Amino acid sequence: MKKNLTILLAPDSFKESMSAKEVCEAMERGIKKVNKNTNCIHVPMADGGEGTMLSLVDATGGKIYSLNVFGPLGNRVKAFYGVLGDGETGILEMASASGIQLVTIEKRNPLITTTYGTGQLIKACLDYGVKRLLIGIGGSSTNDGGVGVIQALGGKFMDIEGNELGFGGGELGKLETIDLTGLDSRLKNITVEVACDVNNPLCGDSGASNVFGPQKGATVQMIEELDNNLRHYARIVKKQLGKDVLDVPGAGAAGGLGAGLIAFLNASLKKGIDMVIEYTKLEEKVKCSDMVWTGEGSIDFQTQYGKTPLGVARVAKQYNKPVIAFAGRVGENIEVLYEKGIDSIFSIVKEVTTLDEALINGKENLEKTAENVMRLINLL
Repeated sequence: MKKNLTILLAPDSFKESMSAKEVCEAMERGIKKVNKNTNCIHVPMADGGEGTMLSLVDATGGKIYSLNVFGPLGNRVKAFYGVLGDGETGILEMASASGIQLVTIEKRNPLITTTYGTGQLIKACLDYGVKRLLIGIGGSSTNDGGVGVIQALGGKFMDIEGNELGFGGGELGKLETIDLTGLDSRLKNITVEVACDVNNPLCGDSGASNVFGPQKGATVQMIEELDNNLRHYARIVKKQLGKDVLDVPGAGAAGGLGAGLIAFLNASLKKGIDMVIEYTKLEEKVKCSDMVWTGEGSIDFQTQYGKTPLGVARVAKQYNKPVIAFAGRVGENIEVLYEKGIDSIFSIVKEVTTLDEALINGKENLEKTAENVMRLINLL
């Protein structure tokens, strides 16, 4: 092995322990203890879920902004949006404004929760002047089909008497007319891409209400009402906008927000890891590296289903680059990952410990493991 290696560091975050950027930094510290001449390229990664905005902003040298918006229940919450390093691409996670973590268990009720705050974040990106918008839609507390988003952007949804609908999925059954004359005209000039890793349709047994409703507080009776309401909503959308979103794969994501973004913002749905790979320009950086290091908090057989380490390995193997993965927890049946592009997997936990201690000591443990792996590489 040559002495002056270029190593691409492309990990996800270690949840509750380190951001993806901090993982890169800990890896490099361990590497440089062994060989100060090693060139480390940092590419903080994510898979489209929580932490994607931070990783892409860090990877591109962008900036994150805060904004007080309407939360799921109409209360004010502090949410965030980002602008990537190109100054033209906005990014947000709907969970920041409309996520389930913002509603206590006893108050969860998708009949009344709204995506309005997410719409306010989109408007903030438009005010900044972005030309592209990336939206992560995991972790929602809502089931309103994205109506709240469009209300925040100037659209109107009215009942048979011409009254505007209130917030929540419980209102959609009253929908009679959609008025988009006041919809923010700047939306026509931007491209919207949505990180979506589920294929659920809007309605039915595998739809938004039946699959995701219970975790948002929906009872059996609520689920039936919510499903019927979304079906009615889809009929009105098709009738007045000419867009059929009922059976589009991913339309049921985030309580039907997938359908709303397709119908009103002409959004395209993409696998989260593919979006991150594209916007970090990972492939270009892989080409000029000798090997690739990746990782995340937990690695097991489920990692093969759209998670960051395997997405990174897939790109690396196109150019025959060795791939080493690190994790706090290494679970069962990881052999399948060796068949799919990861060459070696290391746990960073060095002794029997509690979860809390492992999370607190994550940076130190990763640095030491990276050092030991680098010492092994130096022997080759």
